[in-house]
Amino acid sequence: MFSTSIPTPSSSVVELGPITIHAYALCIIAGVAIAIWSGNRRFLAAFPQARGIVSDVAVVAVPSGVIGGRIYHVISSPSQYFGANGEPLDALKIWQGGLGIWGAISLGAVGAFFTYRRLARSRELPEFRYFLDALAPGILFAQAIGRWGNWFNGELYGRPTDLPWALEIPRNLRTIDYREFETFHPTFLYESLWCLLLGLILIKFSPRLLAGQIFSIYIFGYCAGRLVFEALRIDEANLIFGIRINIFVTLIVGALAALSFRRFAKQAR
Repeated sequence: MFSTSIPTPSSSVVELGPITIHAYALCIIAGVAIAIWSGNRRFLAAFPQARGIVSDVAVVAVPSGVIGGRIYHVISSPSQYFGANGEPLDALKIWQGGLGIWGAISLGAVGAFFTYRRLARSRELPEFRYFLDALAPGILFAQAIGRWGNWFNGELYGRPTDLPWALEIPRNLRTIDYREFETFHPTFLYESLWCLLLGLILIKFSPRLLAGQIFSIYIFGYCAGRLVFEALRIDEANLIFGIRINIFVTLIVGALAALSFRRFAKQAR
């Protein structure tokens, strides 16, 4: 019988002699490269004197984001590493997947802010919010690419479904309560497409927005989509009142982004 479902790759690594290349890592690296290229192009278009700033900031911001993302993931899903059958050392194996976006954005932004402020002392640079605005679409494209790393790892899928674009998950990768189901919502794909669309929208409407509002819309728009994707997911996560903790975090972050958007509008007036 012909099936239109999406298969999960049988392997997520490529062996080149003693070197093991993980598809998840390649997706993250490709996403970072796109974000830096896009951000640099947009920032230089507005501020030609800022040549080299994006790459200099990325040297600190990218590792900070990876560390922050991993810390958030481990804190929000501790049983996977410190539970009865958990392995604490697995918390260090980033290539197996598991980077919490809110931790990545938070710590990455902190690293970027202090690096940018240090560079601004010797360069005539605009406020930090202009820098964030330039990076926002590229970050979304990076997230869109990075989500395909979850596909290679057979993770980040949603509830069972028989839709034509359902994702086939091997039995050994299925959540315990759903072992008898074969196909699931490809939430990794939903999020990837949403990030791509949102990034294109930001690029189109950037000229009409005020400084700081582009990044605010990025956060708010991502939160709107993330609420839907998070509600579909069935992987293990900490719960509060029976609701995934990431939903509460997303609601709070989205509200802060909306307030920031309004604040920038008032400052302009």
